Amino acid sequence: MKVLVIGGGAREHALVWKLSSSPQVTEIFTAPGNAGTAMLGTNLDVSATDVEGLFAAAKSNDIDLTIVGPETALDVGVVDRFRAEGLTIAGPTQAAARIETSKAFAKDLMTKYNIATGKAEFFTSYEDAMHYIQRIPMPAVVKADGLTGGKGVTVCQTRDEALTALRDAMEDQVFGASGGQVLVEECLFGQEISVFTFTDGVHLSPLVAACDYKRIGDGDKGPNTGGMGSYSPPRVWDDALAEQVMTEIMAPTVKALAVEGAPFQGVLYGGIILTEEGPKVIEFNARWGDPETQTVMPRLESDLVDAYLATINGTVDQATIEWTEEACVGVVLVSGGYPGDYSTGLPINGLDDIEEEITVFHAGTSPQEGTPMTSGGRVLTVTAKGASLEQARERAYNNVSRITFEGAQYRSDIAK
Repeated sequence: MKVLVIGGGAREHALVWKLSSSPQVTEIFTAPGNAGTAMLGTNLDVSATDVEGLFAAAKSNDIDLTIVGPETALDVGVVDRFRAEGLTIAGPTQAAARIETSKAFAKDLMTKYNIATGKAEFFTSYEDAMHYIQRIPMPAVVKADGLTGGKGVTVCQTRDEALTALRDAMEDQVFGASGGQVLVEECLFGQEISVFTFTDGVHLSPLVAACDYKRIGDGDKGPNTGGMGSYSPPRVWDDALAEQVMTEIMAPTVKALAVEGAPFQGVLYGGIILTEEGPKVIEFNARWGDPETQTVMPRLESDLVDAYLATINGTVDQATIEWTEEACVGVVLVSGGYPGDYSTGLPINGLDDIEEEITVFHAGTSPQEGTPMTSGGRVLTVTAKGASLEQARERAYNNVSRITFEGAQYRSDIAK
């Protein structure tokens, strides 16, 4: 089987890495890929949002299965295009992906079907939103409606912070068209977890969970990023919580999307917060998370190809999808200055010094003869498994320090 993975980050490298262990896979292509995916297959010079270019690449390379990594590809309808031409592709349609690509759609769906989430109001008028913020209690959360690469959510402790976040989104358009509509939501308190399931639109696989870290600095200080690290499973995760999240949130959401005429096939990601009133949804995503994928894929004991084919064939209830009891911790190395301005084209040293049982997933890297070079803000994720989170954490950090590039930075408190 020839497989194409769409995307170029550490999430996609983790998927390619797992696919490479499948006895069903003979060749892997990644579009556009990175230095890590180039070591495991062939990178194609095609953007993840170039639908026609991806379609042409799949046809010309006789691809048997395409897997969509990033939400941006789902948003432009790559699944719809491939399916219309009879190509096998894993991922939700553009309509089903609205569970992520439109926070207004997701919030309306959850409200209609009584899926626990925070109370919120939507605004397309800056003045109306500004007046609303002036009269509600703080803290509050301001969210841009569309895709923002994980950076469009601001938890505001004060009214001034909320008004600044609102102005950034609606007036200054720092998130482009995604900030044309905003959601102002009550601030929920509790442990946050990321929960994932394979679904064919009817059946759901056993859940797997992780925790991620969004802010740049230790102790959750500084601006939001695309993700600075993760660990799996969460310390709070057990069978009882998994059953509650499945029956109260994940399964009802899959059923609701089907009823609304947008059946969801692929990987559904619930961003859940464990409040005193029980689990509530912060947001849904229509694909694997990044950096969570880097700590979840090493825990998958079964064949990833079988799991994806089951989402397409409607046989998730018959598929073998098993997760190891071992823990996994991933630490992200980022460029100096990230998430603001940063330099690229810097040589990465120390990758040959990593211990054998450690896996390094590439993100913002470019293949070079000899030494890989930095090409983005988030550069690498160093992951390690262990019998406990403490053991996995120690192994990961013992190897993070071996990798160097000019300006490299990382958090020192992942899974602490």
